Amino acid sequence: MKFNATQIPYRATGLFSNLVNDYMEAKGTAQSFVEYNATIEGYKKAIEKRASFPTNRKVLVEVLQNQYAQLEKEFDSSNIQNNNNSNNNNRLLNSMGDKESFKLVNDNVNLLLKENTFTVTTAHQPNIFTGPLYFIYKIVHAIQLAAELKKQFPQHNFVPVYYMGSEDADLEEIGSYTLAGEAYQWNTKQKGAIGRMKVDDELIKLLQNLEGYWLVQPAGKEALEVLKEAYTKGKTISEATLHLVHAFFGKYGLVVIQPDNATLKSLFMHVMEKELRTGFSQKVIGPTKEKLASSYHVQSDGRDLNLFYLKENTRARIEKKEGTYIVVDTDIHFTEEEIVKELHAHPDRFSPNVILRGVYQETILPGIAFIGGGGELAYWMELKNVFNELKVHYPILQLRNSFMFMNEKQTTQWNSLGFSLEDVFKPLLELELDYVKNQTKENLALTNHIASLNNLYASIQQDVIKIDTSLGDHAKNLSIQAQKKLALLEKKMIRAEKRKQKTSIDRIQVIKGSLFPKNSLQERVENFSEWVGAYGWDWVEAVLQNSTTLNPAFTIITVTKE
Repeated sequence: MKFNATQIPYRATGLFSNLVNDYMEAKGTAQSFVEYNATIEGYKKAIEKRASFPTNRKVLVEVLQNQYAQLEKEFDSSNIQNNNNSNNNNRLLNSMGDKESFKLVNDNVNLLLKENTFTVTTAHQPNIFTGPLYFIYKIVHAIQLAAELKKQFPQHNFVPVYYMGSEDADLEEIGSYTLAGEAYQWNTKQKGAIGRMKVDDELIKLLQNLEGYWLVQPAGKEALEVLKEAYTKGKTISEATLHLVHAFFGKYGLVVIQPDNATLKSLFMHVMEKELRTGFSQKVIGPTKEKLASSYHVQSDGRDLNLFYLKENTRARIEKKEGTYIVVDTDIHFTEEEIVKELHAHPDRFSPNVILRGVYQETILPGIAFIGGGGELAYWMELKNVFNELKVHYPILQLRNSFMFMNEKQTTQWNSLGFSLEDVFKPLLELELDYVKNQTKENLALTNHIASLNNLYASIQQDVIKIDTSLGDHAKNLSIQAQKKLALLEKKMIRAEKRKQKTSIDRIQVIKGSLFPKNSLQERVENFSEWVGAYGWDWVEAVLQNSTTLNPAFTIITVTKE
């Protein structure tokens, strides 16, 4: 199987916001909301400036070492490890969780102790079974960008990091995924932060129900085995996601960090206390939001207090009313001194929301770059003053790569229709019209006739107003009615020609619908299992090989036979 890549500028797709397009092209006012440009020169400046921002590397490394020591014990006793110890030539399972992958990760963790080591971070919620495709694309971009920066700045080290957004509570989104066009939902009664929820019978049942799909795919059994090893009953979703991501990407040295950790949150405790006592963050971002809104769409609103309270099955906003701190939708409440005491005793019970999450991330990590989608970068652009207020380094914002895959059948059919790859972004009706016009020998446009009609009625209008000026409007109305009738006739002609080309029109509709499921980008809907099941690890390698680093693009990858 051969994977052929075509890169398309983001603006040419028509799918990305003006803010994202301007930022990528260094146009408009977008650059005024960031600290550096996402260029080699920008990275050089960021590296120089990052040295003046301290990071508690010792605590970070100790937490990560403990995390991976536990994970390695789990892999040592797992079926995957047993498979690796056998004469198994399975490309997907081979080396997953083996000693070499743990060595690569542990070496990167130890590098974090050095002042010349920086992290290249991407973040995402722990969607079950990885959720949409861009979960994979973000991680791959971090791996490739870290490698590229090492080439550009060999005197420094760059560690790719997946920051697990395990404190999100949107179960409907995180607890679902789509496979072969069908959406599957985890029907659990658990509540609170998704990462703290546990794999239960309902999730195991969901996995078992999908075996029928995976087992008929060329490499489906391999993907299924990895998922079964990761999602065992009793594990938290954070633990399952750590297992799964390491199994896939540990061999590239990817470090996973679980920020829902009391030790790590203790490093951020002074910021959370400041937020509780003063509500500073919303005040700080106000001017930036106003300036941003004057040119672009504002992404996040924030609240007077940008913290959540986490406990057992609870993840709820903290609000301050008349001097009392209330945990929304619960009977929990505190005085100011009580909530500060609670924070110091149990920092893991407090969680930053979108306004403070980024600054928490860059407090615990020696970050140099953050990789995110267009929406993520938009809300990060509101936050520079929050970083400045707290004297935390504001990283380079790097737009993640986007991909669209076309299988062999889609590729062959699209080529036979005479379209370019860029044409996939055109609206469906425009594609149909273009195809019909290219195929027919007849003239389907009445433009010349309408122009002639306009001239005729203009002449008539000049003649009638010589007799009675009031007849001029009547002549104009007749002209308008005639034009409308000709436009309607033109549409009927096109519909008639479409009926003649029905087979091809249907094919256009099917391909367009499959590439944009639910009228959305493929990467926002489909799950990796569909592609790994069909092409095995070669599919992931295709993403790796075609993941641009400093100059991301929208990449269409067509699959053809060798």
